[in-house]
Amino acid sequence: MPAGTPAAEELLIAGSCWRLGRPLDGYSRMRGSGLATQVAAGRCLDVLEPCSARGGRLKVRLLEDGYPCWLEQADLLGAALAAEPPRRRLLDPGRIEAALPAVLHYASQAADKPNHYLWGGTTGPNYDCSGLVQSAFASAGIWIPRDAYQQERFCQAVAIRPGLFSLVRPGDLIFFGRPQRCTHVGLYLGKGRYLHSSGAEHGHNGLAVDQLAAHSRDPVGSHYRSELRGAGRVVRCHDGTTLP
Repeated sequence: MPAGTPAAEELLIAGSCWRLGRPLDGYSRMRGSGLATQVAAGRCLDVLEPCSARGGRLKVRLLEDGYPCWLEQADLLGAALAAEPPRRRLLDPGRIEAALPAVLHYASQAADKPNHYLWGGTTGPNYDCSGLVQSAFASAGIWIPRDAYQQERFCQAVAIRPGLFSLVRPGDLIFFGRPQRCTHVGLYLGKGRYLHSSGAEHGHNGLAVDQLAAHSRDPVGSHYRSELRGAGRVVRCHDGTTLP
């Protein structure tokens, strides 16, 4: 179909590609309220599975990072136009490093706004941990995976331990969790400090800065230091085709 054709029920078929004109919520399942991610205006998607029932959800893949989720068909109508798949913007490590001040600026501005932790939050002002990190990089034209464990696999590893972080640079990612899996990520600011969006149970219920230095006795920072897994550096862009 021609680019720019408005979305209609009969056009939302498997393989069709669309560009969003406004942000939408993406869900983790065909039914239920569980938010997987938020899809910003301007993003492109293709349909993986059309609706099985009138007024239901369809499964899509977000083309900048390969992320699958479910969208309400009714939300797409009037909000999406037919489009060509986006061009891959595969930056080299030098250009990514040059863009890191913009990444850090985006995250700092997000932290200055009133916010709370939102599982699946990606478009702000309310974020989850990996949603903040992905959005900060995307603001500078750098696409990385959506979830924390995917971001950990995607990055080039950088050596780090609690209190020993001389090799980590501002703009690197700090990963936390259990031995089996990464469950949390923060954005390194320098001098042992990192910005992250943490929940209410062990964190700040929103965006805040914590410290990797072992002398800090702040309860939130101490909790996450006990779950420190490692650090990583973004040296490439997601190709949009597969998840790591």
